[in-house]
Amino acid sequence: MAIMITDECINCGACEPECPNTAIYEGGVQWTWGGGTSLTEVEIDGGEVVAGTAPQPAISDEYYYIVSDKCTECMGFHEEPQCAAVCPVDCCVDDPDYRETEEDLLAKKDWLHAAG
Repeated sequence: MAIMITDECINCGACEPECPNTAIYEGGVQWTWGGGTSLTEVEIDGGEVVAGTAPQPAISDEYYYIVSDKCTECMGFHEEPQCAAVCPVDCCVDDPDYRETEEDLLAKKDWLHAAG
């Protein structure tokens, strides 16, 4: 499963630099598929293809957030999710809406960081 940041976030920013997939963004900041990955374009729901550099709308305007489709729980990089390890208020928690197996997370990691 992916990790999510709860509304208990104090906006300290400790989590953001720890993410190997650049899946964590400050509230109100747009995100991109390509940021921190090797993705140059992505096919999203409905078959639309978007450039990896195309800005996507912020998921939260109030506090840091995690793009679930880019979160691998640090599989293939670290033993545990680094955002949760460094969070001083323990607001980086499992997202019950995104249940993924270890194999799914490793496949996502490979997709995000495919050798070009």
